[in-house]
Amino acid sequence: QVQLVESGGGLVQAGGSLRLSCVASGRTIGSYAMGWFRQAPGKERERVAAINWDGFSPYYAASVKGRFTISRDNAKNTVYLQANSLKPEDTAVYFCAARTQPYSVVIFTTSFFDSWGQGTQVTVSS
Repeated sequence: QVQLVESGGGLVQAGGSLRLSCVASGRTIGSYAMGWFRQAPGKERERVAAINWDGFSPYYAASVKGRFTISRDNAKNTVYLQANSLKPEDTAVYFCAARTQPYSVVIFTTSFFDSWGQGTQVTVSS
């Protein structure tokens, strides 16, 4: 199975930026669809962004579209989330996820993904 470890979270002021990383181990993720999700206290996990195995046509939730960018570097077995123009409502634990069936085309839902990281906290202050 693949292990996913997120990093790059922290405390940032509104309008600032963070770059989250998700480093995979145990498996090569080059053929996997990957995603980012987030969960705020007392709320259900929500989708943020997803990317196909080939990096084409990424998906974004409406709440982050135009501000966040998902990318991948398969040579580094890593997926990134560049989060710009951060807002207090972006505060959440951010999770990286993988769909481990090779070459699956993204379905942008939480249930599509079968492997999850432990999460990294993003806190955006007013």
